Amino acid sequence: MTFKPLPLLIDHEDKSSPLKNRLRKNYQHRRKWAERTKTNCFRLYDRDIKDYPFAIDFYDRRFCVHYFASKQDPDDRFEIEVENVLADLFHAKKEDIYWRTRVRRTKIEQYEKKDLSSDFFVVQEYGVKFWVNLRDYLDTGLFLDHRETRHLIASMAKGKSLLNLFAYTGSFSVHAALGGALFTKTVDMSNTYCAWAENNFRLNKINAKTNIIERADCLKFFDQETQKYDLIVLDPPTLSRSKKMAHIFDIQEDYKELIEKALRILKPNGTLFFSTNSRKFQIDSSLLPPCSLREISSKTEPIDFKGRKAHRCWTIQALT
Repeated sequence: MTFKPLPLLIDHEDKSSPLKNRLRKNYQHRRKWAERTKTNCFRLYDRDIKDYPFAIDFYDRRFCVHYFASKQDPDDRFEIEVENVLADLFHAKKEDIYWRTRVRRTKIEQYEKKDLSSDFFVVQEYGVKFWVNLRDYLDTGLFLDHRETRHLIASMAKGKSLLNLFAYTGSFSVHAALGGALFTKTVDMSNTYCAWAENNFRLNKINAKTNIIERADCLKFFDQETQKYDLIVLDPPTLSRSKKMAHIFDIQEDYKELIEKALRILKPNGTLFFSTNSRKFQIDSSLLPPCSLREISSKTEPIDFKGRKAHRCWTIQALT
């Protein structure tokens, strides 16, 4: 699969549609960067205009629209206008536009499968290929805000071993393997996501013998693992109440135990990447084992998420 050039847009303003003008400017600003980096999936719009409370992600000529609201369904006028604007700018058809409603939850819930269409297709990020699905799940299979984190880890991976915990569809591991990692282990509790990660590995022709995928509760995994790693990625959910977990996971309550256990299996001079998308999260280094803690969020924030604080990220190294 070669990288296809991104579509061109007509360079003129439409004063009748502020949304169209903003999308056109955003796309033109990001298109050269995207082609230079062989990336055809990125955030095109993110609540830039107060009257349009949604985000739009571009996935190789398909569009995922995240509607942020206190009610379940988007206003009809938003849906019609967005679809008309995307049709005008990109010749997008209705079936190319996928809606996601992001409702503020009043209780802890697991994200469930939404559909059974198996509507998978391939996108590229820094030339690395991934299967995504914009219809069947609330999340698409690739968290776009961690693009630069994955690229950074790939740049450090050559000749090293990597452990990827709460791995979702294995994107950190794929980048590390293609970056020259000698060995990776990808751990997630979900059979669905482990299978998805396996398909991503196969898509990129990654050797399964030296890149292991293991289905396990990451909280219990530490107690059984004897191998040590040069690089560890720890990107847990904010909250989780899976039936497969022994207790409700809360990142603010459980981060200390997670980091402490991860440091035990980190090689000397190794690096632990710890990340969260919780905006309320606070980390207290005095509660951790002796370590060097450095926030690198500004370095891992992609061009299409600037100023949005989509995640926070730290590197942690043990002090001996």
